[in-house]
Amino acid sequence: MGEKIIDNQFVSQLLTDEFGDNIIRAYEPDGILTIEIKREILIPLVQFIKNHEIKIDFLTDLCGIHYPDHKGFELGVIYHFHSFINNFRIRVKTFFSEENPEVDSLTSLYSAANWQERETFDFYGIQFKGHPNLTRILNRQDMEYHPLLKQYQLEDTTRTDKDDAMFGR
Repeated sequence: MGEKIIDNQFVSQLLTDEFGDNIIRAYEPDGILTIEIKREILIPLVQFIKNHEIKIDFLTDLCGIHYPDHKGFELGVIYHFHSFINNFRIRVKTFFSEENPEVDSLTSLYSAANWQERETFDFYGIQFKGHPNLTRILNRQDMEYHPLLKQYQLEDTTRTDKDDAMFGR
């Protein structure tokens, strides 16, 4: 019997078998297995992929996202994981409402999550439950807003000194 091939199909089926309806969607943009999950299974799922033979041993990155038009699921966190041993990458997404902007912290599983979760909190206001020091890391401590939320216009529409033709419009 040969070795198991760790690929998108294998991991997708493995996670579907283990977590069932808690996986909302699985797809492969740019060849990277991407799964959207219910936030309640974040810790069990990450523990599973870390401890299973697929050995997801590295949290590459995590970031916040804000889709103000997706009612009930306006905010989200996107995680990028990598298995160096199996040369396999996976992207995990979870979404939730602006009224309850919290998700479990991964700091107990990956120390790299510490800084990344602080940055995401700083810019999006997402609370990471269980984080050891969830304070602003790049912006001023006295800021009363989170600058990457899409609640502000990108440009000042009152300006008259701009010629839109110069900006490709």
